[in-house]
Amino acid sequence: MRVFTRKRNEAIVIGDGIEVRVLRVGRDGVRLGIVAPTEVAVHRGEIYAAVCAANRSAASTSAVEATGLVERVRAHLPSSSAALAPRGA
Repeated sequence: MRVFTRKRNEAIVIGDGIEVRVLRVGRDGVRLGIVAPTEVAVHRGEIYAAVCAANRSAASTSAVEATGLVERVRAHLPSSSAALAPRGA
């Protein structure tokens, strides 16, 4: 971990396109401004952890659970709909 001491309106630069600037320092915390390219995701730590947990949960869904979901969706479709019919059927 790298630790920097910065004052209000001072910044650090990460790589070629990410700037982190101290906007305000208060009793309850520090307000940071981040300038980054649009292809770089920037999240608060707790949000990033929640997204990772949701992705792990979704990735661990078994084929049996997915098949059950498909069956439930098919049950709610009009009988004339062939949108979810298996190919070659």
